[in-house]
Amino acid sequence: MENYTVILVIMALMIGASGLATKIKVPVPVLLLVVGISVGFVPTMPDIELNPDIVMLLFLPPLLYDAAFNISFKDFRTNINTISTLATGLVFITTAGIAALAHYMIPGMTWPLAFVLGSILSATDAVAAIGITKGLGLPHKTITILEGESLVNDASALVAYHFAVAAVAGVAFVTWKAFVQFLFVLGGGLLVGALMARALAFTIRFFRDNDMVVICLMLLMPFVTYLVAEHYKVSGVIAVVILGLGMARLSRERFPEHIKQQSRNFWDVIIFLLNGLIFLLIGLEFPLILKKIKNLEIGQYIIYALVITVATLAIRMIRVYLQQINLQKAFQGKKGRRKISEEALFDSRTSFIISWSGMRGIVSLAIAIGLPATSEINQPFPMRNQIIFLSIAVVLISLLGQGLTLPWVVKKFGKQPEPQQLPQ
Repeated sequence: MENYTVILVIMALMIGASGLATKIKVPVPVLLLVVGISVGFVPTMPDIELNPDIVMLLFLPPLLYDAAFNISFKDFRTNINTISTLATGLVFITTAGIAALAHYMIPGMTWPLAFVLGSILSATDAVAAIGITKGLGLPHKTITILEGESLVNDASALVAYHFAVAAVAGVAFVTWKAFVQFLFVLGGGLLVGALMARALAFTIRFFRDNDMVVICLMLLMPFVTYLVAEHYKVSGVIAVVILGLGMARLSRERFPEHIKQQSRNFWDVIIFLLNGLIFLLIGLEFPLILKKIKNLEIGQYIIYALVITVATLAIRMIRVYLQQINLQKAFQGKKGRRKISEEALFDSRTSFIISWSGMRGIVSLAIAIGLPATSEINQPFPMRNQIIFLSIAVVLISLLGQGLTLPWVVKKFGKQPEPQQLPQ
């Protein structure tokens, strides 16, 4: 009965805070985080331990599926150069940058542990990006790049994470093995997603006269797809994204208008509840982690988290501006041969917005909480609580700091795009 009451209280807080955020013009995820942290410090509030596997299974599949379903495949393909650069290269660069900073800044942080921390915080989060940027009037291209990047980059981050954790136990890093595993995780996710999309399309055609069955199948399949992919140790995230892209195409071509409307209304409620709950739960988790850190270390580790957040943002900004320059060079081409279309270009204002919108969120939190208590040699995992604390602190600073200032950034930089200076 007590658990039932806690669930009702959390749901009521989430719905009330979401409504209040809209009234006072504050990003909903930001206010939910603040409410979650505040409630977490209430003495009568029971500790809520988040199981990372349940978090990943319950929240990620429907949220990723909805984002992929609503993204424009044409725009995704147009901006694939930028999306792939940010979703792979930037992830590994960020991992290395955070690792180097943590190793030299934090006492006792060995290189393997530093790379664990770097991999946890290397990827931006689709849920955070969508939740914070929704309703800000961002250009469609910017939204496509942000959502596309954060939908794909989790595979890169998880590969880096697994190798870093193995290195803590003394397993040597082998470059070719890492590359092969990355291709397996990515390619396997693509294959599972494509096969499940085919299976769902066939099943929907069979039940096409039963609207409720069709809508329920579309709700169930993201969870099934994620579980199937994870069972074969490939990327469940990529599989769900491919499923969403495939079903979006089928919906546009085959679904009657009344099915589309019913499905949209149903998914709007589901996404509203899940999106709100995850940010509130992130806030509730923070006081629990605080209790596991020595009081003397808290202030120092908050400073470390601030430095890491700023460094991560700087790395992202440099890489995004370099991508802008590279795209312009590719468009100009040698001897007039253009390698990309003009629609793939973006200006310095867009570069700044893309950089500032790269926030950490649910994926980083779930990976951090899922850090094993013991290493492969049955020894306590070194600095586990410190790594979890730093990860959650960076996520909170990222969401609160960038989230609160993002409306101002969009207003300042997003309304009047600069003219492109390109050769005729």
